[in-house]
Amino acid sequence: MILSTCGLKCNECEYYNVTCTGCRNVKGSTFWAKEMMPDKTCPLYNCAVNVKGLKDCGACSELPCKLFLEMKDPKSTEEEHQKGIAERVRLLRMN
Repeated sequence: MILSTCGLKCNECEYYNVTCTGCRNVKGSTFWAKEMMPDKTCPLYNCAVNVKGLKDCGACSELPCKLFLEMKDPKSTEEEHQKGIAERVRLLRMN
């Protein structure tokens, strides 16, 4: 399993090795971040790695923080989002 900084399973993503090689490989400048974020970097990656110097969000005592909770895939329902958060936090804490 290849885990992103925020706990997504990269190798299960439809974009992995197509338009994305994983946030760790591109230092948070993922294809979607380049399109949507002002600084072209994933805010979660930036916070955990660049600002706090952590390996990932799982090493942060604030997990799940406000930013983590607010970053939602617009295609997912609120129920899917909440389940996803719980699973990502579980994976990050195991890692």
